[in-house]
Amino acid sequence: MNTKKREHISPIPKTLHWLPVKFRIDFKALLIVYKSLNGLGQKYIADMFVDCMPGRSLRSAGTGQLSLTRTHTHTHTHTSHNIITPKLWNDLPEDLRLAKSVSAFKSQFKTHFYRLAFM
Repeated sequence: MNTKKREHISPIPKTLHWLPVKFRIDFKALLIVYKSLNGLGQKYIADMFVDCMPGRSLRSAGTGQLSLTRTHTHTHTHTSHNIITPKLWNDLPEDLRLAKSVSAFKSQFKTHFYRLAFM
């Protein structure tokens, strides 16, 4: 890449297909969730997440969503892994949450985040 010293750096990550840092962090966290929910990760991590089971028959049943943990205190725990990650997971498209393999999940996930970041 022939970037001049004084050129703006913002378009460079897009041309290199690099995700911004925030998306990279979310990618790592959600990859851990995917692996733990599919028996490929640590059990103690999988135990932090609870599948969303509605009390009655809904279309959202069986879509791979996670229950959100409710907190009543206003401390730094709102940014903890078991609070933020289920929200991020539920915001993913259903076909991405239900990917058949880790490689398919990674590929679809990076494509999804690349579109969010740059389009």
